[in-house]
Amino acid sequence: MSTLQLDPPIPVITPKGDGYAHLLIDYGPEYNLLWVCFLDDSGECWTYDNTQIRAQKNVTMGRTFVSRHQPKAPSVAAE
Repeated sequence: MSTLQLDPPIPVITPKGDGYAHLLIDYGPEYNLLWVCFLDDSGECWTYDNTQIRAQKNVTMGRTFVSRHQPKAPSVAAE
């Protein structure tokens, strides 16, 4: 496992609203990255995986549109 402090924090869109990602947790190749985010509106701290967050718009970097789609729940194969 490794943890990276993001400097500067990255502005992101989460299922609970806009916020900033401050830490990135990597458990290895078999896992999604985990993003530790603080929300703008409430100041709450939440952890999301890659499928749950998006980077906010950044015109300077050419990112003028960001999809706010909700990810589908992974299907579980019957045994």
